[in-house]
Amino acid sequence: RCIDCAHTAAVCLRCICLESVVAKPVVLNSYAGTAAFGGLICLLFSFSVHAEDWIQLPGGTFVMGDKFGDDNEAPEPRTVAPFELMKHEVTNRDFVSFVEETSYVTDVERGSRAFVWNGKWRTDSDANYRQPRGSETSITQRDSHPVTQVSARDALAYCMHQGARLPTEAEWEFAARGLDGRRYPWGNEKPDQSKPDHYANYGTDRCCAPSTADGFAYTSPVGSYPLGASPYGVEDMAGNVWEWTSTLFPGNSGQQVIRGGGWGNNNYCLRVSYRHSNPPDIGLDMVGFRCAR
Repeated sequence: RCIDCAHTAAVCLRCICLESVVAKPVVLNSYAGTAAFGGLICLLFSFSVHAEDWIQLPGGTFVMGDKFGDDNEAPEPRTVAPFELMKHEVTNRDFVSFVEETSYVTDVERGSRAFVWNGKWRTDSDANYRQPRGSETSITQRDSHPVTQVSARDALAYCMHQGARLPTEAEWEFAARGLDGRRYPWGNEKPDQSKPDHYANYGTDRCCAPSTADGFAYTSPVGSYPLGASPYGVEDMAGNVWEWTSTLFPGNSGQQVIRGGGWGNNNYCLRVSYRHSNPPDIGLDMVGFRCAR
């Protein structure tokens, strides 16, 4: 039983404090352990992600950024230690299983804002991870699509339940581009919706609207574009949905970096160095996540 909120589920996640978890999570072993943070002691267990769903990254020093990109993409050398990253984004099936196992309640369900993209961002009080674009939508028959309308705090809670965490921004870019400085996960060729070979699920080439040219107007099943895999074999690092990282965005107070671009963005936003950020407690229908460890 959690000493803070008296939640009696096997895994207490309702009362997670994002800042304290990011700062000092402690897990005693890979499968079960006690994590102490922010005055709370909660049990963390379960390791349901299969070994084949993780990609081992060797780590190394690479140039992060793009000299031809935006001002906040100034190139700089960065070094990351070896780590593992989920091959695919977390799916609706994955997240629903997590909720059913833990009785977790998302930030949006507790009253945080949910945003839906329809040519511009608008809030929708009926949107949540089960109906990501409002009351007339659903995730039925979309088990293998990436979950959306989850906040950074929701994403972290899921990852911790897997004995994992969110990737840092540097880890994310390293996994997406490797050591050769490519602009996209697959190389330097800009994606073009008019061509027969599709590398990613994204919007119109001219900003910014959904496009069915790649087969999907909104989200697509994870792993649908193997041509777009990164040099390490990580899939959907460009398009489909943006992905939360654990890194705070400099100058944007309290906001966390998201990476990768989504189904409604143009090809400029699919570059591996492109950066954006959002408050950690909101949900959006174009933002999901994957875990690292």
